[in-house]
Amino acid sequence: MSNNSSVFALTRKALTLGACAIFLSTLATNAFAQANPDRFVSFNEFIDNTKSTAADSLLRRPESNAKQPVAIEEMRKAILDRYNGVQVSHSFLLNGQHYDCVPLNQQPAFRTYGLKAAAEAPPAELLNSHRALGSAAEIAPANKPEAVEPFDAFGHSTQCEEHTVPLLRTTLETMSHFATLQQFYQKKPGSAVRAAQSRLFEDPTIASHKYSFTYQYVNNLGGNSNLNVWSPYVNTGKGEIFSLSQEWYIGGSGSGTQTEEVGWVVYPAMFGGSEQAHFFIFSTADDYATGCWNNTCGDFVQVADSGLLGNTFSNYSTNDGTQYEFSAEYYLYQGNWWLGYNGTWVGYYPGSKYHGGQNSKYAQIIEFGTEGVGTTIWPPEGSGNWSSTGWTHAAYQRNLYYIATTGTSYWDSLTKDQPSPACYTITGPYTSTGAWSRYFYEGGPGGTGC
Repeated sequence: MSNNSSVFALTRKALTLGACAIFLSTLATNAFAQANPDRFVSFNEFIDNTKSTAADSLLRRPESNAKQPVAIEEMRKAILDRYNGVQVSHSFLLNGQHYDCVPLNQQPAFRTYGLKAAAEAPPAELLNSHRALGSAAEIAPANKPEAVEPFDAFGHSTQCEEHTVPLLRTTLETMSHFATLQQFYQKKPGSAVRAAQSRLFEDPTIASHKYSFTYQYVNNLGGNSNLNVWSPYVNTGKGEIFSLSQEWYIGGSGSGTQTEEVGWVVYPAMFGGSEQAHFFIFSTADDYATGCWNNTCGDFVQVADSGLLGNTFSNYSTNDGTQYEFSAEYYLYQGNWWLGYNGTWVGYYPGSKYHGGQNSKYAQIIEFGTEGVGTTIWPPEGSGNWSSTGWTHAAYQRNLYYIATTGTSYWDSLTKDQPSPACYTITGPYTSTGAWSRYFYEGGPGGTGC
């Protein structure tokens, strides 16, 4: 694979400009008790449980970080408000996660933004025209070729009916792993964001985040990465919080920082104790004062009819074995930030979310990399192996391009940053004339000396 710096340009349809990790202050020092992931809970039972579960019973649980009844009541209200006036057609259980199918125009985001109809999606060919695919012998999709299994273990369809979309179900039990509702939603500014901004805006870094990442300062309307999927072990019993690999599209500074984010995360507190990587999205319009993981606060408009947000993957990479990945892209199209996943437009963050801020016009920084959060010890990132171990051992990101404000796409020209080289590194970025285009290896073992 050569290291030349040739750039490709692919013409995109002209765009209308519109709207662009991390420390959760709750410290999860206990191993989280996971509810039975194989038991199907009907929507009515879920709502009844939400209404009837006593706050004191949740507060007494050893895995609970909520300490006050008022916090539980705020969480309860948020769940019931989410489904207020919503007609659920059916529910299904997918990889331990419940999803409820609701009419597209009854999803919470329609109320959040006062929408009458969903926006027009970008043309499908704009997702597929840029995809540089590896051979089947070396890379396979992290999800099966079909979106999901057609039925769950209980015979429920895992596809929602026409004109309905799946809402990821979040329970009081999961929310109580966090001290407050705000902390459940929150994804505080990560060091990768802060470090990149500090060069432009002299913002401080946050010491509890440890990471390896690449970046480029460029005005953009989004971009793409193919992310290699692993499940590094996050030891919550020792104070480790989560580990992720993701893309960032960042604009603004200070309290006006705005982002669009997508990737995979191992986050036991968020996902019922699960130690598997889950797909996630996030966006903030105000330096992480608001925003939420996976549309749990109703800030994202879903249009795809299968369960994806917050879900696990069908396959995970193994050391010296088969490698699995997914492609994810953000694209600012007709004023909205659209999310693409493996060739499908999933939905969008409406431009009105950004209140006329920087990312209502374009983003200013692109970033790709890993991040982990801990207390006195930090989890493995990527595969847990050093980036220098390379193919089939280290995690990677590839097929990296951004969309210029003209609507033309260019291969990224990235710079690596290794602020915690004793724990995490970047090898690359490299250029290939084959299927990989721009790529790099990422991550490391973590530990206490970060």
